[in-house]
Order: sequence, then structure tokens, then C-alpha cells
Amino acid sequence: MSVICAAIIFASLRCCDGNLRFASYYGDHMVLQKSPQRAVLWGYGTDGAQVTVSLSGPVPQKTSSAPMTEGIWQVTLDPVVAGGPYNVTAASQNSTVILTDVLFGDIWLCGGQSNMYFKTSQVFNASEELANATKYPHLRTFMAALKMSDTELTDLIQVKLPWSGPTSTALPGVVAEFSAVCWLFGRYMYDYLRYPIGLVESCWGGTPVEAWSSSGALQKCGLKQSEDSPKERNSVLWNAMIHPLLNMTIYGAIWYQGEANADYHQDKYNCSFPAMIDDWRKAFHQGSQEQTAHDFPFGFIQLDTYRINSTDDGFPDIRWHQTADVGFVPNPVMKKTFMAVTFDLPDKTSPYGTIHPRDKQDVAYRLTLGARAVAYDEEDVLFLGPFPKLIWSTETVINITYDQVVSVTPSKDIFEICCSVKRPNESKSQWAPAAIVNWDPTSIQLSATYCQPPDEVTAVRYAWRDWPCDFKACPVYSASRILPAPPFIVNKDPGEGNIWKSSN
Repeated sequence: MSVICAAIIFASLRCCDGNLRFASYYGDHMVLQKSPQRAVLWGYGTDGAQVTVSLSGPVPQKTSSAPMTEGIWQVTLDPVVAGGPYNVTAASQNSTVILTDVLFGDIWLCGGQSNMYFKTSQVFNASEELANATKYPHLRTFMAALKMSDTELTDLIQVKLPWSGPTSTALPGVVAEFSAVCWLFGRYMYDYLRYPIGLVESCWGGTPVEAWSSSGALQKCGLKQSEDSPKERNSVLWNAMIHPLLNMTIYGAIWYQGEANADYHQDKYNCSFPAMIDDWRKAFHQGSQEQTAHDFPFGFIQLDTYRINSTDDGFPDIRWHQTADVGFVPNPVMKKTFMAVTFDLPDKTSPYGTIHPRDKQDVAYRLTLGARAVAYDEEDVLFLGPFPKLIWSTETVINITYDQVVSVTPSKDIFEICCSVKRPNESKSQWAPAAIVNWDPTSIQLSATYCQPPDEVTAVRYAWRDWPCDFKACPVYSASRILPAPPFIVNKDPGEGNIWKSSN
């Protein structure tokens, strides 16, 4: 029997006959959230009965119990330190159900659209990655099936891939079907944390942020019910693929989405994306009996590349909106968030289309650096690429001082300046290339002579195009060249004279 067929049968067992059972996303080989948070277990049974949950494993644990209300029971365990395995037993009247090989660690939810859905079997060096999977017995995966609903659901409609076991001969096949970014992020995090990690994939290709947002989150941004195709209907994936997970205690979430909003409510993304994050945090906190942190860490991937010669397809604007128009995270609007900048990882020959680059290893690794710093409070880990802290101008030069040491290679056109007056016979755009004319360890000087007169530069921007550079060949990186500088756009403040931007 195939893994996918087994998953469908597993999910179909959930019915309403009163038999004691766990909700759809609990199973053998799963990971539950470790201490200091408390894991939540719930399921179905006979109304009015008492359910008792016990754990047997390496460390003795107290028994927990709860009454059945309207056919549903829910138990919040005492905190359990990382490790295992445990058997988890739920008993009620003459019925008993047992989950075996359960570990305690950190749960990360992985959401978004096709680049998060992109399978591990599709990445560069896929065979090596899949062969390596068996070396990570404490890294467990779960995948929700692609389903929609017009109303908020209590449980998943269907499970696509149940929790995977560490010694199963089917494990490489499971990982092959699983999200590459999610798996690689978990693998790198396990190498750092050295305790169990549970990865929960719930994503769908081609979907906008509106489909993953509750009606309340969308109302905050003035968004109304869509009349477009089904996957673009507001909240249909929130209802079917996120809302059912709210009782689960999680540690954090990672997100790869935005392509679908490049031409769909693009101007609202600087509101809709932060609003979705805030709403998920509130909902998971409440649904887990306040065990999931009210400000759980949320990481995301800034959009990669798509069209090599395009400048107006919406990708640059979405990248900017992903940071709530600040340019970097965390920031005052998007607290406890972290971001992987990836526009320097294009894949011209991807058989899955250039919008789906195959180098997910660098994507996941960069995201891991942010998780270590923001989610796990590791000090002295650099996770942000260089960002301007001061911009000032002279008659002929724009000076950009960065917040860290930079590695620079010459470029004639990735920086652009906006002239207050267009030159004769020019196109509609007043943006013009600004060559790098000089640099030192922390600053770059750009030529402003294209504008006439030169001191009439009104704005400067960096990497403001869909495909800014070739693979790992952008002009500005961190000193180690691991982290690319993110895109930015800065307008000159008329009241500040020649000083454009103060420290971030």
C-alpha cells in the first residue's frame, strides 16, 4: 500500500460513531511540543464520558484527564522535556487508543504557496538529500491534504502524509514528497538544536495571502470577499487547512508566499501579510489554551526571481511589502519575524519554471540563521544582510553608509536614482542607473551625474527589479558573502537637506 493511499484511509477513519480516537493530525511517530510549553491533545468519543491520557516513556509523567463535551475531548499535558520516545494512551470507559513512538521537541508549521510546496525530490542534489534523510530519526514530518472550505473547520478534511517514522523503508519516499524548504529548514535546525523537531506542512501552490487569512484579518485591511477562482476566495484555506490546527501547540512558523499577490491586491500586501501573521499568532495562542506563544516566531522567504528582463511584474513591490515597507525585519510593525533574502538565487534552467528555483538549500540555511537569532535568541549570529543606516548626497555623489561591513563588486545599474526632471526624449520613468564609483568597508558611493542638475536626485533604490542579478552575483553582500543586501527604496526628505536617512 502506498504512503499516500494509507494516509487517505487513515483520514477516512475519523467519523462520528462515538468511538474514542484522536483528531486527524495526531499519530504514531509524531512530535509534540516540549517544555516549557505544554502540548495539547484532543479527539472524539462518547459525549459525557471522562477521558484519561497517560504517557509511558523514559521520564515518568503525570496522568491528565478531561470530560467529553459534545463528543470532543481535550487535554493539556504537563510540560515534558525534549526527548522520548513515549507511548501516549487515551482511555475512556472500555475504549483505549495508543500513539506509539511519540517524541517531544519543537513544532514548526510550514505554509505558503508553490515554492513552499516544492518537493524535496525536485531540488538540486535531491538523491543525496533523500539518502541523508535516514540520518535524522528525530526529524518528523506531517502534511495536510489540499482542501478548501467556506466555513471554519474543527479538524482537517484529509491527511496527505501522516507522521513519518524514523526506520520506515518508506521514509525517503515520504521526504521526497515533502516540502523541500520545510525539510531542509528542519534539518539545519536539528543540527543546531540537537533535539526532536516536528514539521507540519500546510500549503498550496498558486494561492494568495487572502485565502490563508481569516475574515477578521482581511477586514483590518479593507479586503472583501473575492469573486475570483476558488483558491482566491478569501479564507477558504484558512478555514480548511489552518483553523483545524489551532489546538496544536507550536513553536513557530515559516512562510513562502507572495508570487500570487504580485498582481492580486498587490497594494494591500503591506497590510494583509502582517495582519495574517498577527491573526495567526492570536488564534494559535487561544486555540492551544495559551500554550503557543502569543508572539511566536514567524519566518518568511522574500520572493526569489521569475522574469529576467522584467521591471514591472510586481515582484519588487511585493518584496518591499513583505517587510511592511520597512526593508528589513524584525521591525516595529513586524516584531519577532525573520526573513531570508533570495533574489540572488535565480535558476534559468529550472525544469519547473524559473519561478521555482531548485536551490532550496541556501534558502533554508539563510532562514535558519534568522531562526537562531530571533526564535532562539542566539547572540552574535548575523542573519540580516547589509542595510543602509545613512544616506547623504553631494552635487555629484550619493553616499550610502551600511549598518555592517560589506563585500562589494562593481555594478553600473543595480542601483538607481530618481531625477526630479526628466531628460528630453526619455521614457516615462525618471529612474536611471547609478554606477558604483567608489566604496570602502562600510559604504558605497554612487554617481549622481545622470540627473541634471546632479543635486536634483529625489530618491535612490537598490535591486528594484524582478531578476536583479545572476546566481550569487549581486554587488552587495555581508563581509562573508553569505547574506545578500535586501532591496530598498528611499525618498529624499526635503526638510533634511542633504541627509536622507538616519540610523535604522
